Amino acid sequence: MAVIGDPVAHSLSPAIHNAAFAAMGLGWVCVGFQVHPAGLADALGGIRGLGIRGVSVTMPHKSTVLEGLDELTPAAQALGAVNCITNDDGRLIGDNTDGGGFLMGLQHDFDLDPAGLDCLVIGAGGAARAVVRALAGARAARVGVLNRSQERAAAAAALAGPQGFVAVADDVRWADLVVNATPLGMGGDDTVPIDPSLLVDGQTVAELIYHPARTRLMRVAAERGCATANGVSMLVGQAAHAFRQWTGSDAPIEQMRAGALRGMGLLDEN
Repeated sequence: MAVIGDPVAHSLSPAIHNAAFAAMGLGWVCVGFQVHPAGLADALGGIRGLGIRGVSVTMPHKSTVLEGLDELTPAAQALGAVNCITNDDGRLIGDNTDGGGFLMGLQHDFDLDPAGLDCLVIGAGGAARAVVRALAGARAARVGVLNRSQERAAAAAALAGPQGFVAVADDVRWADLVVNATPLGMGGDDTVPIDPSLLVDGQTVAELIYHPARTRLMRVAAERGCATANGVSMLVGQAAHAFRQWTGSDAPIEQMRAGALRGMGLLDEN
């Protein structure tokens, strides 16, 4: 197994998948390969030639890798992005497991089924688009997309079909579920993507960022009575879907979560 990207040293995929392989008693290993964009086609040839069963794909290759694959799942086709490749006897199949991973995260963190809920997704990039599509597929009542670019918001909202629409800032008030799918708040950034005063007691706020483990948005949302969680569960969830495709077995979720937390330096087992 492998993860390809540029850069790739920051990826938690090896920590997550190696924890899963160990838990399942598989003699497999996941390693990271830094692949420059100019070398992507050669890397795909190497996957075929070496018989690497599965590959996680991270930036900047999620979109450009499509043209080098033999088959795309409906999710990958709709989103125009691939984060998971399965090598089926030399035939490379691209999938996007982010949406499924997000839904798994909602279940784990909040015991939440989005069916019938009013949802608001902040952002219109790749992660946001996957979340929008997944929420619509899970029968959310409405899926609003809030983004600075109205054109990009409309394109993302279209993935939700009739449930989707372009939102405005005040729409935060009515949402049962608010999802931050922007990078605002990542690392040392203390920015929040919305006016916190719009948040209402009882809402659920899902943060896709996992570094830091507790963003300022999560802190201010909790102060206003919202349930909050970071993006670790989505990260583990999308990896669990990939694990299933590669091995044919259900993923050991808790061991994968522990692998992620160890990789983040948040799990002390001593």
